[in-house]
Amino acid sequence: MIDLHCHILPGLDDGAKSITESLAMGKEAEKEGIEKIVATPHFLHGTQLNSSEVIIEAVHELNEHFKREGIQVEVLPGQEITVYENMISDLKNGTLLPINQTTTYVFIELPMNHIPNDMTELLFDMQIEGYKPIIVHPERHAGFRENPDKLYRMVKAGALTQITAGSLVGKFGKEAEHFSHQLIEANLTSFIASDAHHTKKRGFQIRNAFKQVKKRYGNEKVYQLMENSEAVVNGQPIYAEMPERITTKKKWTLFN
Repeated sequence: MIDLHCHILPGLDDGAKSITESLAMGKEAEKEGIEKIVATPHFLHGTQLNSSEVIIEAVHELNEHFKREGIQVEVLPGQEITVYENMISDLKNGTLLPINQTTTYVFIELPMNHIPNDMTELLFDMQIEGYKPIIVHPERHAGFRENPDKLYRMVKAGALTQITAGSLVGKFGKEAEHFSHQLIEANLTSFIASDAHHTKKRGFQIRNAFKQVKKRYGNEKVYQLMENSEAVVNGQPIYAEMPERITTKKKWTLFN
């Protein structure tokens, strides 16, 4: 099993704070059945400037630690990039990292308090330049929950999405859990990943998440989601069904 989204590199962002925590996460991942982890430290323009060189070196060092400790998990380089004006040019010049360094898949994060007005244009421009944008944890974004048609239009236009394993098992509240299932049912997501930050409140939860997927949608959906993650790290095309709109029920008010 592959985890596409994890904050396991020590001291780079709000994930693991030390090599000790990184090793604990590696051991926990191994117990979950995870064989490969894409390390995705935040890149927030102006504050968290985790460059590609820093990440690649940190990944190499962590893999060496894992080998010495006998942890059978391979760490791959990646980034979780909060969208900003020059993002595409920084991808092209190597400042930013796509998933597993050489693929064209790119994790992008939206500001949590709004959806930028130029988001559709940015996603289009990324694809014109040959990149495949993956919007992370849309189920936790209030803007998408309030107006799921915005996400539908982005996916319809070629963007991909990744939901958080913890959301599917209620770790981010009932709204995120409910919306996660709506996204799966409407073919508006292609990946499940942990977004793990440590081993406690923000742990992996991938095994539990796939249990929920199997129970509700069957083995075929589990295999599809798992195979998509493998395809991404190998730079191959993924399987995606035709997206559908999420229908929202009207709320009726009874007047006396």
